[in-house]
Amino acid sequence: MINSIIIDDEPANIYILRKMLAEFCPHVNVVAEAKDGLQGIEVIRQNDPALVFLDIELPYGNAFDLLDKLMPVNFDIIFITAFSEYALKAFKYSALDYLLKPVNINELKIAVEKAEQRNAAKDINAQLHNLLENIKTKNERLHNIALPLKDGLIFVVVEDIFRCEASGSYTHIVTRGNGTIVSSKSIREYEAMLPGDIFFRVHHSYIINLNEIKKYHRGRGGYVEMKDGTLIDVAVRRKEEFLSRFE
Repeated sequence: MINSIIIDDEPANIYILRKMLAEFCPHVNVVAEAKDGLQGIEVIRQNDPALVFLDIELPYGNAFDLLDKLMPVNFDIIFITAFSEYALKAFKYSALDYLLKPVNINELKIAVEKAEQRNAAKDINAQLHNLLENIKTKNERLHNIALPLKDGLIFVVVEDIFRCEASGSYTHIVTRGNGTIVSSKSIREYEAMLPGDIFFRVHHSYIINLNEIKKYHRGRGGYVEMKDGTLIDVAVRRKEEFLSRFE
């Protein structure tokens, strides 16, 4: 059994989530609940849960205030939120799970399964630190992104990504200082995550850092020469939009 806690300021939300867990994730045992940040800290310290379902907006401080007071933590977290797209991007950058309200049954089951597979104590504090730093920036440019390795995660400064190369359902991410990192996420996912002001998908197989271009060579689609000497084709259908970035 996975001992868990639900922290949400709406009793109806707690009731619904309890019922969904009982029916669809019966191995998740809800041992306590809390309706605000202060109570949340208390029940976490009293019950030592393995998993916390944590609403973002809470009385007496939000979820991030609560976590600031508890870190380092030894439990996994599934955030529950109706937050903005910017905040959702921050969760993705930190490789942390979140559920949008109203909670979807299939998404709940997937999030719980992923929590079971993780070693919470190993990665969670680095992920939370990354999340809190990105949230605190209060701008559209998030600084650090979590990239998966076979044995955990590596946190990379976004601007240190030179390019992303599709390899089937995987993505090879070429970075400054950390070499090439193989990610199980698709290049489409990275296209959605990386800031569009400095990254551009020039080809179905490549996303490039526009600041790392050395030269553009004209042609039907043309190709770019990167500062590290790599040559990358520009797809014909992406050429016009690509060139418009430099007008």
